[in-house]
Amino acid sequence: MAAPQKQQNRKRDCYFCVHAQEEIDYKEAQLLRRFISSYGKIAPRRRTGTCAMHQRKLSHAIKRARIMALLPFVIQ
Repeated sequence: MAAPQKQQNRKRDCYFCVHAQEEIDYKEAQLLRRFISSYGKIAPRRRTGTCAMHQRKLSHAIKRARIMALLPFVIQ
């Protein structure tokens, strides 16, 4: 039996830090869609590479966009 392959975790740069974007606006639905999974869930930090501060702001913006009907709650 072959040994299981270790998956290398490379450090991803935070999209918002790289682009010097301090505020995350809930009205930018196209940008927020990048951080949502195919099932409509908010993607975790380890997958998107966002820093802790921006992940909190991002999740808050996604929740606001869902309430304003800019993003769906679930994708069927």
